[in-house]
Amino acid sequence: MLASSSCLAEILIVTSSRSGPIELTREQAEKLYLGRSTTLGDGTPVSLVDLPNGPVRDEFYFKLTGKNAWQIQAYWSRLVFTGRALPPKEARTLAEARQWLTDTPNLIGYLDRNEPTQGLRILLRLP
Repeated sequence: MLASSSCLAEILIVTSSRSGPIELTREQAEKLYLGRSTTLGDGTPVSLVDLPNGPVRDEFYFKLTGKNAWQIQAYWSRLVFTGRALPPKEARTLAEARQWLTDTPNLIGYLDRNEPTQGLRILLRLP
């Protein structure tokens, strides 16, 4: 039941191909997914989507923040409780997340690199 941080392939941070020009650094992605920012470096507001609980989501947060699933859950619980931030909107399924990402400009999410990216633009790769 132990999950290794290298058990999954590369994680892709993506947005709709309909989004305007978006440049995203690893540091910006970390700030966004930890609720420390809601805009890109140029001031463009963005929204975030989380995949349902599971190995891809756990791997994403570990690779991006160095925090495991329990640490992320506790972190977001504190932020929500204190009113400092709201977590990314959670999709019920991978298909729902892909649909949101394809249809919604300036929505940022992540996928396993083995997922098709038609209609999406890759912003960042997390090896």
